[in-house]
Amino acid sequence: MPEKHQADTVALAYDRWAPIYDMVFGPVFREGRRAATEAAERIGGRMLEVGVGTGLSLSGYRRDNTIFGMDISAPMLWKARGRVNRQRLGHVGGLAVMDAERLAFPDAAFDVVVAQYVVTAVPNPERALDEFLRVVRPGGEIVITTRVGAETGVRGTIERWLMPVTSKLGWRTEFPWRRYADWAAGAPDARLIERRPLPPLGHFSLVRFVKAERGMKQGSPAKHDPSTFKAMRTTAPHPVLSPEGELP
Repeated sequence: MPEKHQADTVALAYDRWAPIYDMVFGPVFREGRRAATEAAERIGGRMLEVGVGTGLSLSGYRRDNTIFGMDISAPMLWKARGRVNRQRLGHVGGLAVMDAERLAFPDAAFDVVVAQYVVTAVPNPERALDEFLRVVRPGGEIVITTRVGAETGVRGTIERWLMPVTSKLGWRTEFPWRRYADWAAGAPDARLIERRPLPPLGHFSLVRFVKAERGMKQGSPAKHDPSTFKAMRTTAPHPVLSPEGELP
């Protein structure tokens, strides 16, 4: 299947989920959202939330941070923009439609990249992970909540059997840990610093990678070129602007 068609299929799936996403997935992913935002807050600063969806996590970040959210689904982001306006989330710097595999940001633009339940949904997970690593600064972190599939046994067989169905719904059931391990082994700047199961049943995990320090002091803030964010109006296919109507 051509790559653009794969991305369009994912976008269409989440367009359809948008009206009921909060009701269906809000409670299911609550613990993961809490764990991800707490991990991201330990670094703080400029944060990118990949697959921000309807913005369920945005109110969980401290107001002294700046959060930029992107998602492949415009209807999901319309709901996120409404949430930002209603709750007056002034720390949200902007929202835009974007492909996780082709982030329109410069290198080292963020202190933290957060990706909640995204990696198993994109057509090319390793390419998305490469992009997360590229846009986070040295010493910064990639914080992921993810479903890790079983590699063997009955559960693994069921997950493989369900793949054709769940792919149309917008995610994978079959996603073994070795895909993360193999990616990290081929990405010398990425180092795994945490992997732990999330309650209640441990089917989802919190995974954290730190980017190696190369020529930047630990704790140095992410690079910020305001013109890059304003350019999102043209680089994103269907940009959704911040409440003030401008990207930072």
